[in-house]
Amino acid sequence: MKILAIESSNQTMSVATVENGLVVSEYTRNGNLQHSTQLMPAIETVMNGSSWQPKDIDQVVVSKGPGSYTGVRIGATIAKTLAWTLKKPLVPVSSLKLLAANGLAFEGLIIPLIDARRENIYTGVYHVENGILVQVQEDNHIDSEIFFDSLKNNTEPLLFIGQDIPIYKERLTDVFGDRAFFAPQQDWLPRAGVLANLAHGEQPVDAHVFTPEYLKKPEAEENWQKAHRGEEKGEYVERID
Repeated sequence: MKILAIESSNQTMSVATVENGLVVSEYTRNGNLQHSTQLMPAIETVMNGSSWQPKDIDQVVVSKGPGSYTGVRIGATIAKTLAWTLKKPLVPVSSLKLLAANGLAFEGLIIPLIDARRENIYTGVYHVENGILVQVQEDNHIDSEIFFDSLKNNTEPLLFIGQDIPIYKERLTDVFGDRAFFAPQQDWLPRAGVLANLAHGEQPVDAHVFTPEYLKKPEAEENWQKAHRGEEKGEYVERID
């Protein structure tokens, strides 16, 4: 099984080729990237590094969100196009599950966290059963205070994972005390090599109709709806040039 895995849902861009569970080639960059211009060259880099041709790919795996609206959309569009044109299965995986997979050795609840602005977060709750990552609470876009309050009555240790942990670390320590653990920095970033192996527990989807899981409307649409509340002007449509 030869897998091409694509992650571009947030600041990190990661692409990998994986054969029979082992990474053949992986390219990961973090920072203020232009995924729209850099993702395809990254795919070409790992394909060349693996000496693969497009026809060699057995499966395309992509992080389906949540995260950056633009980043999720770019990755999904490229993955859909590749899967459709190559007639290969497309397997979407939660970007939060991908982060949580960096905490497989932790005994307790694993909580991936992505800042969604205005004190909101994208998050979910996972734990490990017999070496397999299992979802305890569905992925959600939620007010951070409401989410943290929902965990107060739970007595298990909590591992928080993600590049946005510094934004909330002081508050999490105040709320949960010694129940709060924080993944080391080297485990904050999603890796496409990990993404490929998570696909084993997911179902392929029809590439033509696949839709990412944004979990919230883009800010431009929310602002448009507020400005036109009560007016019969149809639905918001984003123009993409």
